[in-house]
Amino acid sequence: MYQSQKQELRPLTSAHLAQTMTILSLSAEEIREKVANELSLNPALELIEERVCPTCHRPLPEKGVCQYCFTTQAENPEGSIVFVSPRDDFTYDNYNPSGQGASREIQLDSIQYENLAAYVLRQIGPDLKEDEKMIAAHLLTGLDDDGFLTASLIEIVQYYHVPPSKVEAVIQLIQHADPIGVGTRNPQEAMLVQLKHLRNLIKIPNGAYELIKDSYNDLIHGKYRDLSKRHNLSVKQIQNVEKFIGENLNPFPGRADWGEKGFSNGGEIDTYHYPDVLIYYLNENPKNRLVVEVIMPISGYLKVNEIFKKEFKNAPDTKSDEWKTDIDRASLLVKCLNQRNNTMVRLMEILVDIQEDFIRHGDMNIVPITRAQISRELDVHESTISRAVSNKTVMLPNRKVIPLSAFFDRSLNVRTIIKDLVRDEKKPLTDQKIVELLDDMGIDIARRTVAKYRAMEGILPAHMRNAISQRI
Repeated sequence: MYQSQKQELRPLTSAHLAQTMTILSLSAEEIREKVANELSLNPALELIEERVCPTCHRPLPEKGVCQYCFTTQAENPEGSIVFVSPRDDFTYDNYNPSGQGASREIQLDSIQYENLAAYVLRQIGPDLKEDEKMIAAHLLTGLDDDGFLTASLIEIVQYYHVPPSKVEAVIQLIQHADPIGVGTRNPQEAMLVQLKHLRNLIKIPNGAYELIKDSYNDLIHGKYRDLSKRHNLSVKQIQNVEKFIGENLNPFPGRADWGEKGFSNGGEIDTYHYPDVLIYYLNENPKNRLVVEVIMPISGYLKVNEIFKKEFKNAPDTKSDEWKTDIDRASLLVKCLNQRNNTMVRLMEILVDIQEDFIRHGDMNIVPITRAQISRELDVHESTISRAVSNKTVMLPNRKVIPLSAFFDRSLNVRTIIKDLVRDEKKPLTDQKIVELLDDMGIDIARRTVAKYRAMEGILPAHMRNAISQRI
């Protein structure tokens, strides 16, 4: 089905392509800000606050999606039903072919709040100068899923022509925002930053900082005898440090609770995002096909103002060029938003086709895919897929909200297996033993990768799990 829309695409001008790529990478909130700004500046752009179908522009009922587009898609017996849906203020209403609506109000606990980069920038923004805000945005948008920096210091210095000390100062601010340790380079550095933060809040076990700073590898591998001699600590003291780490530190700060759970400013948080995509079962029956709604980032629809276009024909010479620029700019924004929606529909068609078992049955069923593979299927550049995935969230049929990037998480099924193995263990399994068990299942994976996945799931090393179980 996703292949059928290829022929509808037309070559884009340079300006059209550049703006489409920019809009594609923006979150819904950022698109709304961009549109609001353009509406305030451009008299040729008009927002029509009516419920019309984003695809066929037919009027919509007070509640529900476009029955024409829905029925047209549903007539094809194969694949999922994918279409663009208008953004409602509080509910998304889903229609079935018989016309019976099923209102599904999205509860606040199901909503994906602002992404990590935006959340951290909001905290440190008041302390940044204008040139530092650009540096911070560059650093934060490059964070990986663990909350670690991917941009190098020299890269930022050369790009912005600023001294290293300025970049380091921004990094320090980021690292001390919530979640503490975000913007570090690895688990060791993250925990050291967290320890410094905790020093004035709780009692830190003797030797904790030195063990992590100077003997991190030996500590995570449980080499008690070597550590005891090197740091003049007893084995019990080292085990106390391990217990403290397990209870108070997070080696992967990007995966910690943050935002609505980790940040409190004494008031309610009023910045949140509804999912960008809804996936549910046709007629709410798990045996039926999947329905996918790509939600419009704005309420209503944009168009070039007809009165302004008529007035342009009689524009005075002094205004002609300016008005033409306004009309061209408005027309371009409308086209780019439509192109964004079309790209999202094509992307979701193929992702839902490939990952249907993952959507229906959970993490164990995810199919390993890459953005490069999808770009080849859709005949677009890989960067287009990366932008389309960026800053987007999906609500699954079980009402769980996940990043769209999770559809590309090749580690997800292995991490789920590791969790199950540890949950059912009679005695703590070492990382090497987990490697062997995975190998028996036909999964070839390195021990260090098992250690990373285990830590990502918040599972302590075997010797630490053993020490805790002996105290219980």
